[in-house]
Amino acid sequence: MEDLQNDDVLIEDKSTLDVRMQRRSFLRYAGAGAAGIGLLAAASCKKHNDDVSATIDVGSGDIGVLNYAYALEQLEAAFYTQVVATPFTGITSAELTAFTEIRDHEILHRELFKAALGTSAIPALSVNFSSINFADRASVTGAAKAFEDTGVSAYNGAGYLLTNPTYLTLAGKIVSVEARHAAFIRDLISYNSFADSTVVNNTTALDLSRKPSEVLPIVAVYLNTSISANQLP
Repeated sequence: MEDLQNDDVLIEDKSTLDVRMQRRSFLRYAGAGAAGIGLLAAASCKKHNDDVSATIDVGSGDIGVLNYAYALEQLEAAFYTQVVATPFTGITSAELTAFTEIRDHEILHRELFKAALGTSAIPALSVNFSSINFADRASVTGAAKAFEDTGVSAYNGAGYLLTNPTYLTLAGKIVSVEARHAAFIRDLISYNSFADSTVVNNTTALDLSRKPSEVLPIVAVYLNTSISANQLP
C-alpha cells in the first residue's frame, strides 16, 4: 500500500486545485486513526488493468466500498471541473462561485479516497460526457441533479456495508455534503424541490437508497471505463 507516513498528502488537480494537506490534517479531516489506516495497510494490494476496455471490479469488503465511492467521486470531480472550465450560457457569478465550490469539494473527496486506498485504489477512470451540452443550462443542471441524487442514494445504499467505524464516519460526513449539493442543484432547477417525493420517502421521511448494482448502470453512460461491483451485495 502507498506510504502514508510522508509529511504531506498531495491533493491536486492541475487545472483547478493545488492544495497540500499535512498528514495530521488529513487524518483529522477523515476522522481516521492508526487502526483505520492499518485496516487498509493490511489488505492485499490488488493490481488493476489500466485498459479502459477491460471491466474494473471495485473489490470486496471495506476496500470494495471505498473503491466504489472513489469511482463515483472521480466522475463527479471530472464533471464539475468541466462545468467550471466551460460555464454554460447565462450562468451568474453566484452560480459559478457555487459550482466552483462544489468542484473543489468533489476533488477533495476523490483525493481523500485515493490517499486512503493507496495501491488498493482502482485506476483513474475515463469519462464520457458526450451526452451533456456544457453550454446549455438545462443540460448541465439536469446532469448535475442526476449525479447528486444518484450519489446520495449510492452512499445510503452502501454505507451499511462498511465494517470499520472510521470509514463509516467518513462516509457519513461526505454523504451529508453531497446532500447539500443535491439540494442546491434541485432548487436551481425548481425552487423548493430539494426534498420532494422523488428523493425522500414521505411515509418514512428517509432519503432513498440504491445498491451498487442499481447505481453503476445509471452512471455507465458517463464512463468509457467499465466498472463492476460483483463482490459487493
